[in-house]
Amino acid sequence: MTFSQRVVILFFKVLTRIICRIHDEPLAEVPHHGPLILVTNHTNILEVPLVYAALQPRPIGGFSAAKRWKVWWSRWLLNIAGAIPLHRGEADVNAMRKGLEWLNRGNILIIAPEGTRSYDGRLQRGRPGVVLLAMRTGAPILPLVFYGHEGFEENLKHFRRTDFYLSVGEPFYLNTKGEKVTQELRQKITDEVMYKMAALLPPENRGIYSDLEKATEKYLRG
Repeated sequence: MTFSQRVVILFFKVLTRIICRIHDEPLAEVPHHGPLILVTNHTNILEVPLVYAALQPRPIGGFSAAKRWKVWWSRWLLNIAGAIPLHRGEADVNAMRKGLEWLNRGNILIIAPEGTRSYDGRLQRGRPGVVLLAMRTGAPILPLVFYGHEGFEENLKHFRRTDFYLSVGEPFYLNTKGEKVTQELRQKITDEVMYKMAALLPPENRGIYSDLEKATEKYLRG
């Protein structure tokens, strides 16, 4: 680990602990070895720095909007943290290739299947990129969700700390044996993954995946 990485990790830890009361005990369930796709919801900017710092010394990478590399300090920070630039709204083959390489080296890759931030804390429709990565690498998927911190900006204005909760599910693999993997099937599998995340969240945060009775695990296996 480089000196710059140590500085960034310390900065992330201090910043998040000052702003929030973090209930991160469930992170102990994250495997210590082997490739892993962490699927998460995304409601604000605190989530990735918190997880990145808490899971060290495991190498952790993830996708971030390519536009963030236009600002020098953001570019420096993202490069230190091993982020992968992603051009949203298009099929970014280069970003997917780098994600595959990262997983094939036995690292953790964080993916927010929603593709963008949910400002109200409710789950939005998942996008199928995670399915392609899991199928190509055979890496297990582990759902990890955040909740309770949606109003941290308002609390910050009044110098109040915010309770920040995490919940971790069980790892699973995709099972598409004998199936022709079409775009429609990839979306079905993505929805199954999203229901796994929804089950870890309070009802008010489940969004379009609130009806857990619709959840199936046809294409998932433990």
